[in-house]
Amino acid sequence: MQYRTLGRTGVQVSSLALGAMNFGRIGRTTQDEATALVDAALEGGVNLVDTADMYGDGESEEMVGKAIAGRRDDIVLATKAGLPMGDEPNHRGSSRRWLVKELDNSLRRLGVDHVDLYQIHRWDPETADEETLSALTDLQRAGKIRYFGSSTFPAHRVVQAQWAAREHRLSRYVTEQPSYSILQRGVEAHVLPVAEEYGLGVLVWSPLASGWLSGAVRAGRDITTSRSAVMPQRFDLSVPSNRARLDAVERLAAVADEAGLTLIQLALGFVTAHPAVTSALVGPRTTDHLHAQLAAADTVLSADVLDAIDAIVAPGTDLAAHEKFDTPPALLDPALRRR
Repeated sequence: MQYRTLGRTGVQVSSLALGAMNFGRIGRTTQDEATALVDAALEGGVNLVDTADMYGDGESEEMVGKAIAGRRDDIVLATKAGLPMGDEPNHRGSSRRWLVKELDNSLRRLGVDHVDLYQIHRWDPETADEETLSALTDLQRAGKIRYFGSSTFPAHRVVQAQWAAREHRLSRYVTEQPSYSILQRGVEAHVLPVAEEYGLGVLVWSPLASGWLSGAVRAGRDITTSRSAVMPQRFDLSVPSNRARLDAVERLAAVADEAGLTLIQLALGFVTAHPAVTSALVGPRTTDHLHAQLAAADTVLSADVLDAIDAIVAPGTDLAAHEKFDTPPALLDPALRRR
């Protein structure tokens, strides 16, 4: 396992990190299975565990808390807030009112007195940057969080938040957590350069592209992954973008075979090769899945292999642009771009 400095914090984190979204009802994992995943990850050299309040309505945090009991100091613990927690309109977003309350809820579920990294799950257009940063700075000074970061922010909002922190003399976001894979490379054009410019640590999610790069999705086979059962439209081969993804997967599989790698090793080796990326979050449901992913921990792709990937999916290209989560609101709502 490789270890890298998380932005400018001085904290050393593993190049592969354990994402806990599948803990509980989402991944249909029991507490014993979740604990086994944490055990195996730590044994494999992983030291960063990432979860969120809304994963299973808090269930993931509870399971993570039980799994790490007795070894908290050995783990860089990260969670997130901001996405809806129920129907109450104020139980979401990044207002001071909600973040102060929800952090206490997360600490209770996790069974800890602080988290190392508290992330705003999505940019909240209803809340001013200085409101959010002021609340996070106070929570940091209170010792409840060590650092804070953003997740899936558009590049211009990352810049705006850095400016607001400086303007109002507040602590700043030290990390960004974008979606990034061989099949979704759009962040190379904007988010990753901005992260490098501001010295942010980058924790990428979905490096296996929702299972497209796991080796389980191949031409001529029925698609039976757990994600395809939950989101069948993302794997419907009558959709042009999905057909483009499958074509790319077949060509990438040939590149992996020629290099003596699994498709998982190729995919994880690719994202961790980018100089802006600190860690890639893997979200296994089983220990078998985890071991297949940990096998990529020391994968270093040659320039020839990286060039071959570029020839299949061009740099800065998203093969499924409509699935992006950091699209500026004005591109989604016509009313925001018309007088």
